[in-house]
Amino acid sequence: MTAALTSGGAMRAVEPSHHLSDDMLLDYAAGSLDEATSLIVATHLTYCPSCRKRAAELDALGGTLLRDVAPVSLSKGSLESVLARLDQPAEPAPVRAALPANDNPLVPAVLRRYLGGDLDAVTWKNLGMGVQTSEIAMNVEGKRAFLLRVPAGKAVPHHTHDGNEFVLILRGAYNDEIGRFARGDLAISDGSIKHKPVAEPGEDCICLVVVDAPIRLTGPIGAILNLFVKV
Repeated sequence: MTAALTSGGAMRAVEPSHHLSDDMLLDYAAGSLDEATSLIVATHLTYCPSCRKRAAELDALGGTLLRDVAPVSLSKGSLESVLARLDQPAEPAPVRAALPANDNPLVPAVLRRYLGGDLDAVTWKNLGMGVQTSEIAMNVEGKRAFLLRVPAGKAVPHHTHDGNEFVLILRGAYNDEIGRFARGDLAISDGSIKHKPVAEPGEDCICLVVVDAPIRLTGPIGAILNLFVKV
């Protein structure tokens, strides 16, 4: 959420404009998302009352459907299979959102657990042109989660994507060919998207990013930079 002034001068929260799809909420409710994607969904849910409401409705619907499923007989060897799995390494527990609406600092609790604190605990790596990143440790093959910091008024070079990219705004805002994205908004991009996000003046734009492939800078200069810069 961003903040805005009411007619009386008090601050009020402004709900995000870019939301999760029902498919993503269903996958999250079912626990079928990987750890990195679950983290960005859970963080968005902390900011967004509309998506929290839809997630709760889908949870309730899933419980009703499960209750109405007719029981079936277990196949031969099912018990032995379950017992054998107990000796296997445990998979990471699904990331769940802190649903209470009052847990809405700059960095929600579900993300602070990964960062070890708020943004002042983050160690940044310079990519050039003022842009910085900070990796988030994840036990997920083929995906990265990291923080991205773009200085106020500066741009990320024009690029496209060799896979899927999820960007959640934690602070500030940016504008690109798709629209405006502010605190709590979730931007989802793939290879069909070519854009140049520009941070708004006045405040650095800090985002939580999850990707399953590197971004690819476009244009003549981008083609050269791709040899040296990997995001």
